[in-house]
Formats: sequence, structure tokens, C-alpha cells
Amino acid sequence: MAIRDIENKPKVNILETIIPKILFLFALISILTTVGIVFILLFETLSFFREVSFIDFITDPKWTPLFIPKHFGVLPLLSGTLIVTFIASLIAIPIGLGSAIYLSEYAPDRVRAIIKPILEILAGIPTIVYGYFALTFVTPVLRFIFPDMDIFNALSAGIVVGIMIIPMISSLSEDAMLAVPNSIRAAAYGLGSTKFEVATKVIVPAALSGIVSSFVLALSRAIGETMIVTIAAGGTPKLTLNPLESIQTMTAYIVQVSLGDTPQGSIEYKTIFAVGMSLFVLTLIMNLIAQYITKKYREEYQ
Repeated sequence: MAIRDIENKPKVNILETIIPKILFLFALISILTTVGIVFILLFETLSFFREVSFIDFITDPKWTPLFIPKHFGVLPLLSGTLIVTFIASLIAIPIGLGSAIYLSEYAPDRVRAIIKPILEILAGIPTIVYGYFALTFVTPVLRFIFPDMDIFNALSAGIVVGIMIIPMISSLSEDAMLAVPNSIRAAAYGLGSTKFEVATKVIVPAALSGIVSSFVLALSRAIGETMIVTIAAGGTPKLTLNPLESIQTMTAYIVQVSLGDTPQGSIEYKTIFAVGMSLFVLTLIMNLIAQYITKKYREEYQ
């Protein structure tokens, strides 16, 4: 036995030396990939702003880089993206959080074992299927209610994007609530609280940091969604607050210009990177806000 241990010891020492280096290499690849993406976005965006004024980019209410006269105001794309995200949040946050509260605090184990996999199936559906679902089912239903609605519109796209991100909010929020110790629940019940009071006034506040993180992650996913808005929302960059009209989001514009018809190196081509950088900055700001809220309301349990 001792002889075997001596023979195996060099192999163990070799593994202990090599494995940390391999894992470090994996971590380094992730970092370098992120740095490379940011560098390319920044380099091409600066090249774009050598030809287009930054002030015009953030203040011009028109976006027509593919037509004459050319306008490079990102506001129509930004407003389209925010309208879709806002509608998605109105759908996903109440339903997702309500599902999480039910699964965490109310559902028996047998019911949870059925409902949770069904919810998670939504996360596995390809987004292009969601897009055609929005265009061929949701839009006709909405046009029955709103006859003047455009075929391509922000409302149906926002509703379906909201449906798509429900599982993300539900699953992550449920995990955050299940992490709250049962002793806190027992203490609340001991004070005479009802199940609803325990869920809404004790568990949800205790898990608030994780719940907020799920909201931000899901909304970042909604902001970056491509196929649903490309198919269902249209391709009309328009500065409007009317969700019944056709709009264009940042991601939909990137898809439009990336189809191969735009000459590489042209100002029209560089708009892809300017819009991509705007999208990157928007999601970065959201994540910084989420980190602040998470740190402020984080609860640590022994």
C-alpha cells in the first residue's frame, strides 16, 4: 500500500501543477475575449465619430444612414429598444415574480416538479419561433382589439419578449427565495403572520438582492433580443411612444445592415459599431445599477 502511494505521488504532483495553469488559461481566454470585443467596438466607434458628430448622434431625431439625406441620430433606435423593453418588463416582472413566490412558498413538491420544467421549456424555444409566434398569432389578436395597429408593431414584440424572459426571472428569483433560511419563515409564522404576509413582507425583502439581479439580467436579455424584434417590430426607425406603430430597435438595425449589402469600411457599415457600443453602454449602466442595489440590500445569513 505504501509502495503504491509512493508511485502515485509524482502523478498527483504533476496534476496539481498542471491543472491550475489550465484553469488559469481558461479564465484568461474569457478575459481576453471580453477585452477584444470592447477594443473592436471602441476602435470602430471612434472611427465612426471622426465622420459624424457625437452631438448629432445623440440629439438628431432622425436615423436614415442608408438613405439620402443621411441622418445619424440614434434616438429613434434607442426609443424603439426602450419601448419594447418596457412592455416586456410589464409582462415578465409580475408574472415571473408571482411564479417564483408560488413555487417557493406555496407549491407542493409534486406541483413544483411539474410547473418548473414547463416554465423552463420557454427558455429553450428558439427566439425566431417566438418572432413568428408574435407576427402570426399575437399581432392578429391585438389587431382585433386595436384595428389601426400596424402589422409590425412594438406592442406584440414587447409582449412576446416579456413571455420569453419570464423563466429567467422566475427561476433566479425562486433560487434567491429558497436561499432564505427556514428559521426566518418559522419566526414570522411564530409571530402570527399568514403565508401571504411571510412571502411578501419577509421572504421577498430578504431575497431582494437576488430578485433585483434577476430583473436586470432578464431586462438586459430583452434589450439585446434580436430575432423577435426583427420579425415582429418592423424596420422603421421612428421616434415615437406609440407601441401600436412600427419601430426599429438597435439589434434589428444591426441585423439589417449586417446582411452583406453594405460595403465594408463605409460610414453605413461603421454605424453597426456605433449602435453596438450604445447598446453595450446601456446594458453596462443597467448592470452597474444592479450591482449597487444588490450590495445595498444584500442579506447575509449564518
